[in-house]
Amino acid sequence: MLNSFRNIFNSRKSWTIPYVIFAAIFVVLPLFLIVLYAFMDDAGRFTFGNFTKFFLHPEAVNTFVYSIGVAIVTTVLCIIFGYPAAYILTRMKMKYADTIVMLFILPMWVNILIRTLATVALFDFVSIPLGEEALIFGMVYNFIPFMIYPIYNTLKKLDSSYIEAAEDLGATPFQIFYKVIVPLSMPGVVSGILMVFMPTISTFAISELLTMNNIKLFGTTIQENINNSLWNYGAALSLIMLFLIGATTLFASDDKDNDEGGGLW
Repeated sequence: MLNSFRNIFNSRKSWTIPYVIFAAIFVVLPLFLIVLYAFMDDAGRFTFGNFTKFFLHPEAVNTFVYSIGVAIVTTVLCIIFGYPAAYILTRMKMKYADTIVMLFILPMWVNILIRTLATVALFDFVSIPLGEEALIFGMVYNFIPFMIYPIYNTLKKLDSSYIEAAEDLGATPFQIFYKVIVPLSMPGVVSGILMVFMPTISTFAISELLTMNNIKLFGTTIQENINNSLWNYGAALSLIMLFLIGATTLFASDDKDNDEGGGLW
């Protein structure tokens, strides 16, 4: 008996036991409870009424669609500003690039609520009213490092022989960038999209603080239902959001597989 336990703990497979236990308690169990509550009514009976309530509630549907729009705008702006920043960093000397990358990451060490409150104070200082523009600014400010860093890592690891080969074949700098660098950096862009798009949909603190709670996102709707003890409806809304995030992840994975199978030209 003692030898069997010793063999179990001496095997490398036993090292995964703590992670399996952690995942079961903090990942699998919460997801199971969300699914369970989503398909139950207040009396504990099985029902699709929570999802029907969502689709028959125009305000909730509009909030969901609006949240997707905000997430798309935020993601696009993060790509527009983040990709050139990451590209420029890869062209700088190593010591300067590492320092600037650290400056991008440094605000992430501060709690997101503190950063958002500082943004509110900044808007108040320059007398800019809070609203939709402030919301987009706050979203981009908080999530753009998650776009810059994966793109920077991908570009940094880019094999320079591809660029040299393109130059030898007579490609112009624009052709090299558009047909070589951009396609090879797509894995970093896809990772950045996932890291920006998904939390933007689910966040609620940024919208509450930067719009004085005048603009609701889908995360705010979920929070309000949970706070009002509407567990079943809140769980259904959470499950809908999880389906959207899962579909986005699968779509991004398919695109990544297709990119890996294609050529540069």
